[in-house]
Amino acid sequence: MQKLTRDDLLSLEQYAEERPAFRGRVMAHKKNRRLGLGTNASLYFEDRMTMQYQVQEMLRIERIFEADGINEELEVYNALIPDGSNWKATFMIEFPEVEERQEMLQQLLGIEDRVYVQVADFDRLFAIADEDLDRADEHKTSAVHFMRFEFPPEQADALRSGASLVAGIDHENLRVEISPVAENIRESLLNDLS
Repeated sequence: MQKLTRDDLLSLEQYAEERPAFRGRVMAHKKNRRLGLGTNASLYFEDRMTMQYQVQEMLRIERIFEADGINEELEVYNALIPDGSNWKATFMIEFPEVEERQEMLQQLLGIEDRVYVQVADFDRLFAIADEDLDRADEHKTSAVHFMRFEFPPEQADALRSGASLVAGIDHENLRVEISPVAENIRESLLNDLS
């Protein structure tokens, strides 16, 4: 999938005018890219469109208009665009109550290494988490992790040919399996494997 460049971005003024329509398209797109893993965890699969939106929003919020600042944002967010052999996702642990969230983040230490997808009867593909920096310490994990699922060619081919897709978490304190992954999400994710 092609990375974003400065030529792909709108100026702050252009974005202000086009933001409502663009935001509407992105929100509709994201509906097919969120996979709930039980009631308290979700994978938000990223792609070029979600990252363009994120960059445009950061530039707008921070009022960044200088080349160096724009390039810094592009460098950060381009890392989350799939490379054609993988899926990239933001994994979120979602407990609304602060106390419960803090307790669960301690109990779920290491969960970022136990999130998986599985194509048909192939072995599970566990996420490669937080390649940019550690988001956990020896006491607790973070509520947000960045993940990559790297597909061997035979598994990507099987998915393209209609193989089933399962996703889940296999952690001693949280086991969830979504079988099968909803077809609208599966179809959206196939676009990332090209």
